[in-house]
Order: sequence, then C-alpha cells, then structure tokens
Amino acid sequence: MLINLLKSNKLKQMKNHCSLFLLLLALMPFTGNAADKKKQNITLQTSILKENLEKVAQRGYMFGHQDDTNYGLNWSYINGRSDIKDVCGDYPAVIGFDLGHLELNASKNLDGVPFDKIRTEAVRQYLRGGAVTLSWHLNNPLTGKGAWDVTDSMVVKSILPGGNKYHLFQGWLRKVAAFINSIKTSDGVKVPIIFRPWHENTGSWFWWGEKLCTVSEYKALWAMTVKTLRIYGVDNVLYAFSPGGGINEAQYMERYPGDDLIDIMGVDIYQYSTNDVYIKDVKNAFDFISMQAQKHHKIVAFTETGYQGIPYSEWWTKVLMPAIDKYPISYVLVWRNAWDKKDHYFAPFAGEKSASDFIKFYQSPKSFFVRDLKLYEKNNK
Repeated sequence: MLINLLKSNKLKQMKNHCSLFLLLLALMPFTGNAADKKKQNITLQTSILKENLEKVAQRGYMFGHQDDTNYGLNWSYINGRSDIKDVCGDYPAVIGFDLGHLELNASKNLDGVPFDKIRTEAVRQYLRGGAVTLSWHLNNPLTGKGAWDVTDSMVVKSILPGGNKYHLFQGWLRKVAAFINSIKTSDGVKVPIIFRPWHENTGSWFWWGEKLCTVSEYKALWAMTVKTLRIYGVDNVLYAFSPGGGINEAQYMERYPGDDLIDIMGVDIYQYSTNDVYIKDVKNAFDFISMQAQKHHKIVAFTETGYQGIPYSEWWTKVLMPAIDKYPISYVLVWRNAWDKKDHYFAPFAGEKSASDFIKFYQSPKSFFVRDLKLYEKNNK
C-alpha cells in the first residue's frame, strides 16, 4: 500500500511537473533570430498561403463571406450552394466560420452550424483553392454566459496563469487545437487556417475588450493562446489581429500582441452611417495599418465589414471599392447572410437589389474569387 501511495504521489508530482513545464513553455518569450521568427514552424501549405496572400495584396484583394456555403437567405445546408455563387457563378476566395460553443463540447456552434459541417466545408474550400478563416465567439468562462457578457472585468485575469479559471480555459484551448488539427483532406493534409481570436478588442462589447482587461493581460492572453496551440501541434495557422474601427494608430498598436505571434494585421469596420463616413473611417484605419504592416512585415486584411441589408444598391462599386482600392489588402470579408433573419444579410443573393452592382465588383480586375487564384501553388502569380 505504501508503494502504491508513493507511486501515486510520484505520479502526481510528475503530472504537476509536466503541467508546470507546459505552462512555462507557453509563457516563455520567443527567442531566436529574425529568420527563425519568420519560419514559425508552420506547414508547407500554410507557408505557401502566407506568401501568396502577400502577392495578392500587391494586385488587389480577395473577397470573403462568413458562412458562405453553410447557409444563405432562406436556405441552409445545401451542398455546393452559395449566395455569392448564385449571383456571380463563383465562390468567395475566403470563407469564414466561427468556433463559438466548441469550448462547451457542443455539436453545433453559436449560430447552430454543426462543427462537422464546418470541418467539411473548410476542406472543400481548401480543395477549391480558397482560404479559410476562423473566428471564436467563445462563452464567458467566469460567468458561463455568452461572449457579449461584460458584467465582470476579471474574466481575462481569471484564465491567465494563477487564475481560478486557468485550467478550465486550458481545456478549451485543447479543444480548439484538436479541432483545427482535425481539418484535414482525405489524404491527411492539414488545411491552412487564418485564426482570428480576441477580435474587436478596442471596443468593450466582448469580455476581452479594452475596458475589461489591462494591456498586459490582453497581450498575455494572446501569448498564452498562440503558444499553447503550438504546444498541441497546431502548425497550420496564420494568426490575425483585428481591433475594431474608429480608433487611432496609438490605440491600435497599444495592444498589438507582438511580431512573433501575429501574421496578419486587420480591422473590423461596419457601415452604420452615411457612405462618406464609412469611406472616411476605412481610409483612416488603413492609412496607418498599411504603414504599420509594412514596418512589421505583416499581411494586411479587412477582417470584417459590411452594411446590413445593403441599403445602397451600388455599395460594392461606389463605396467599398473606393474605400479600399489604394491599400495593399489581401482580403476583405463581409459578414453572414442569416437564413432565419429577414434583414440580417451583408452579401447579395439572387434578386437582391445590389446583385447587379456586385457583378461589376466581381468583374473588376482587382477583386479575386476562387477561380482567379491558386493559393496553394508555390509560384502563384
């Protein structure tokens, strides 16, 4: 019995040491020379995607749409269907999906999309030659409510090392790592992913927002997230930093996680007012983002945008294009077309009032869709 007890204690000590090692490794600052930092130990296909995103930005921008092949206005889960394809005959070059509720062991995400479906559609998008981006509207680990629960300003602190929800959150990160690692083709190739956690941090509508945590806590959250995912074998991800709009350069860079963690510098800006105000907001943001991205050798992206209900029928060519045309933006992603909400759409569908203008946008030599690109070929031009 004593031997068993000693073995048990030794096993506990070994587990504790292992946990401590993983924790220290996750928090350890990145070391190495500049060449090492650029490599980041990512898969070949992910590295090629990164190179081609940079090339795309020199010629124009890829169009993206959230949940494009999962559902659209008044339809859901029809294999091969897409509101964008219905309008222009082609799929978006980028499709976004969300991981919210994956942390809860749920079979469906917060929008009711089965995670198996997300995995399938991500693989299909890769096989088409398009890019995949994942966001994560995760629940509040301290209160158990949704991502928009901002009733407690101690949430981020609670999941950092030493916090009372640290171990819970480590389990959540393991689930994310397992899911991303599982997005593979039938012959075992891991699909490259653009992962965009902790977005719109400069606002305070999410529990990781500016007023809900300190600068050091937010940066520590990013460091812990990326380094923990790397520990669990995630090597097929490019990480995107995407604060909300309406901020200046100092506000944007104040919580920038660091060059060793970030691959893409983006921003989320929606239109809520006049066309002129939106265009001005977008240009103000990308004036400094494009400059900072060049300085830090990062890719530029318009990670979320749109005009709900698209009230202006020429929005694509008279508003969006003038706002972004002069910037080296690799992709612009508009939000989803909800199947169950009449006016909750951000992209055209067959018969929608801006559809004809979107075709003009599609025909522009600067806008890229799936057929225009070969994102996973080394010498894509």
